[in-house]
Amino acid sequence: MEAAICTIVTQFKSHAGKDGSSSTLSKDEFQNLVIAQLSNYVKDASDPQAIEQLMGSLDENNDGELTFSEFWQLIGKLASKQGGFTQ
Repeated sequence: MEAAICTIVTQFKSHAGKDGSSSTLSKDEFQNLVIAQLSNYVKDASDPQAIEQLMGSLDENNDGELTFSEFWQLIGKLASKQGGFTQ
Protein backbone atom coordinates (compact mmCIF):
# COMPACT_ATOMS: atom_id res chain seq x y z
CA MET A 1 0.00 0.00 0.00
CA GLU A 2 2.88 2.36 0.68
CA ALA A 3 4.04 2.03 -2.93
CA ALA A 4 0.52 2.78 -4.16
CA ILE A 5 0.32 5.95 -2.04
CA CYS A 6 3.76 7.01 -3.27
CA THR A 7 2.65 6.51 -6.87
CA ILE A 8 -0.53 8.55 -6.41
CA VAL A 9 1.36 11.43 -4.76
CA THR A 10 4.10 11.34 -7.41
CA GLN A 11 1.60 11.37 -10.27
CA PHE A 12 -0.33 14.26 -8.71
CA LYS A 13 2.86 16.28 -8.26
CA SER A 14 4.11 15.52 -11.75
CA HIS A 15 0.90 16.85 -13.31
CA ALA A 16 0.28 19.79 -10.95
CA GLY A 17 1.86 23.18 -11.44
CA LYS A 18 2.21 23.29 -15.20
CA ASP A 19 -0.61 25.84 -15.43
CA GLY A 20 -0.14 27.61 -12.10
CA SER A 21 0.13 26.43 -8.52
CA SER A 22 2.32 23.39 -7.94
CA SER A 23 -0.08 22.18 -5.25
CA THR A 24 -3.24 22.08 -7.38
CA LEU A 25 -4.46 20.63 -10.66
CA SER A 26 -6.02 22.91 -13.27
CA LYS A 27 -8.69 21.46 -15.54
CA ASP A 28 -6.14 20.69 -18.27
CA GLU A 29 -3.70 19.15 -15.78
CA PHE A 30 -6.50 17.04 -14.31
CA GLN A 31 -7.60 15.84 -17.73
CA ASN A 32 -4.01 14.97 -18.68
CA LEU A 33 -3.56 13.00 -15.46
CA VAL A 34 -6.86 11.14 -15.93
CA ILE A 35 -6.05 10.27 -19.55
CA ALA A 36 -2.53 9.14 -18.67
CA GLN A 37 -3.26 7.24 -15.47
CA LEU A 38 -6.98 6.54 -15.07
CA SER A 39 -8.40 6.06 -18.56
CA ASN A 40 -9.57 2.52 -17.76
CA TYR A 41 -11.47 3.78 -14.72
CA VAL A 42 -12.85 7.14 -15.88
CA LYS A 43 -15.36 6.92 -18.70
CA ASP A 44 -14.91 9.51 -21.46
CA ALA A 45 -11.57 10.73 -20.09
CA SER A 46 -10.88 12.51 -23.38
CA ASP A 47 -14.20 14.37 -23.37
CA PRO A 48 -13.70 17.92 -22.00
CA GLN A 49 -17.34 18.11 -20.86
CA ALA A 50 -17.07 14.82 -18.93
CA ILE A 51 -13.85 16.05 -17.28
CA GLU A 52 -15.46 19.38 -16.43
CA GLN A 53 -18.41 17.62 -14.81
CA LEU A 54 -16.15 15.25 -12.88
CA MET A 55 -13.90 18.06 -11.74
CA GLY A 56 -16.92 20.11 -10.67
CA SER A 57 -18.11 17.25 -8.48
CA LEU A 58 -14.73 17.13 -6.73
CA ASP A 59 -13.92 20.86 -6.49
CA GLU A 60 -15.34 21.60 -3.04
CA ASN A 61 -14.41 25.29 -2.92
CA ASN A 62 -15.30 25.94 -6.59
CA ASP A 63 -11.99 27.61 -7.38
CA GLY A 64 -11.54 25.76 -10.66
CA GLU A 65 -8.59 23.75 -9.37
CA LEU A 66 -8.21 20.52 -7.43
CA THR A 67 -6.14 20.25 -4.29
CA PHE A 68 -4.66 16.88 -3.44
CA SER A 69 -7.42 16.39 -0.87
CA GLU A 70 -10.10 17.07 -3.49
CA PHE A 71 -8.36 14.76 -5.97
CA TRP A 72 -8.10 12.06 -3.29
CA GLN A 73 -11.91 11.84 -3.24
CA LEU A 74 -11.78 10.51 -6.80
CA ILE A 75 -9.16 7.92 -5.87
CA GLY A 76 -11.33 6.76 -2.96
CA LYS A 77 -14.41 6.48 -5.17
CA LEU A 78 -12.55 4.56 -7.87
CA ALA A 79 -10.94 2.22 -5.33
CA SER A 80 -14.30 1.58 -3.65
CA LYS A 81 -15.89 0.79 -6.99
CA GLN A 82 -13.00 -1.49 -7.96
CA GLY A 83 -13.30 -3.33 -4.66
CA GLY A 84 -17.05 -3.68 -4.90
CA PHE A 85 -17.59 -1.55 -1.80
CA THR A 86 -20.12 0.85 -3.36
CA GLN A 87 -23.71 0.17 -4.22
